[in-house]
Amino acid sequence: MVHLRSLILLLTITLWPFSGLCQFCDSGLGYCNSESALPSKILIKGGTVVNADHQEVADVYVEDGIIVAVRPNIKVADGVRVLDAKGKFVMPGGIDPHTHLAMEFMGTETIDNFFSGQAAALAGGTTMHIDFVIPVNGSLSKGFEAYVEKSKLSCMDYGFHMAITKWDDIVPKEMEIMVNEKGINSFKFFLAYKGSLMISDELLLEGLKKCKSLGALAMVHAENGDAVFEGQRRMIELGITGPEGHALSRPPVLEGEATARAIRLAAFVNTPLYVVHVMSSDAMEEIARAQKSGQKVIGEPVVSGLILDDSVLWDPDFVTAAKFVMSPPIRALGHGKALQAALSTGVLKLVGTDHCTFNSTQKSLGIDDFRKIPNGVNGLEERMHLVWDTMVESGQISATDYVRVTSTECAKLFNIYPRKGAILAGSDADIIIFNPNSTFQISAHSHHSRSDTNVYEGRSGKGKVEVTIAGGRIVWENEELKVVPGSGRYISMPPFNYLYHGINKADANYLTSLKAPVNRI
Repeated sequence: MVHLRSLILLLTITLWPFSGLCQFCDSGLGYCNSESALPSKILIKGGTVVNADHQEVADVYVEDGIIVAVRPNIKVADGVRVLDAKGKFVMPGGIDPHTHLAMEFMGTETIDNFFSGQAAALAGGTTMHIDFVIPVNGSLSKGFEAYVEKSKLSCMDYGFHMAITKWDDIVPKEMEIMVNEKGINSFKFFLAYKGSLMISDELLLEGLKKCKSLGALAMVHAENGDAVFEGQRRMIELGITGPEGHALSRPPVLEGEATARAIRLAAFVNTPLYVVHVMSSDAMEEIARAQKSGQKVIGEPVVSGLILDDSVLWDPDFVTAAKFVMSPPIRALGHGKALQAALSTGVLKLVGTDHCTFNSTQKSLGIDDFRKIPNGVNGLEERMHLVWDTMVESGQISATDYVRVTSTECAKLFNIYPRKGAILAGSDADIIIFNPNSTFQISAHSHHSRSDTNVYEGRSGKGKVEVTIAGGRIVWENEELKVVPGSGRYISMPPFNYLYHGINKADANYLTSLKAPVNRI
């Protein structure tokens, strides 16, 4: 059945330019009536509207893709679609800050492209994501062009981060173009993946300085790549070639070391830092220590790190174990609970997924050598449900906190708030109707990703997205998905987010504190 679903989806993507009815539906990935996906006038009645700072019972009126009004007892004329949200939450659509769609990596390409990945996101209540552009032979401009082409299949709003994989006289000039002309306000530096994406401390320093001058947010994948390379060699020498070797070769101490190093270099430059996919308590504690000292460091956990543990990598079935291989690896029992606690106290600020999916055939490229297993797991469709069930149902965070960590904080960090991340008059109509009393169950047989596996297989819980509205279009309702390839929009993100407030003053204080140069005879 999974292979049939994937085949139908492939045909859907291939044929869409030739059919005005080409849709992605829940049942069999078939075809839908395209009219229901068009922007319309919508009134959401009687729900509890939840923003990051407050909640209230109110109606929400949407017209032409924009929220027009949020207040009780809104009266409208005929011709408006009315959705009853009584007893349910009306929230901003989720924003996933960390995805890899159609990414070429480790000799293959992620199975979810900008259509299937985004369709899955919408079914799970996420209405925008930010994907990472990988340069082509180090060229940022060529990488951007390649991702513009890939994203032509998009069916919801999206933005781009940009990776930096080398440094020369051209790269800083291209960074300026990305920020000033292309709407990119963040750059990612890999401290891991030696021989491919990894950069040196010297390059990281240059990148941090350039990010600061541009008002861009520097991001790091924090693992000590040299030590990981040594750990991998050690495992192979011990005859450990299976997926468990992946976790054993890159222990938490290497994530903690790289996180600490990146934090200290960012402090040296005095620029904000964003640590992606924080997977261990080692890394989290470094972030907490820096924040306590007043440094502007953002920590991003991902769903897999919050709720899974590494015992799955010891599963005797290779396909089962390999589907959990990602970097940094899923950690031993205890790390996830520590990350949940840090999320509840605000040490960790927002939740991503690092959605980077490969099917079981692709994962089998490393059946004899864990170093060749493509790294990545799913999460775009599952994130909103799992965060609610794990964090809200357990009493660790409130409904307003939930909105903050799944939507609002991301919008603020990447400078698109309140256009995104809020249910306010004038905001984009990216909205979910969430039923806290309904239940969900996760399975590869029913999810909307093209992957034939799911790392959350069999999980169930409370709280379910019943309706997703993206850009004023009802795209998910009654377990049916109605999306059109090519209907998504690229969202330009300006520089100098709130983390830059006070940076100039800190620089001035630093210069004053030097008491130098000394005037000598």
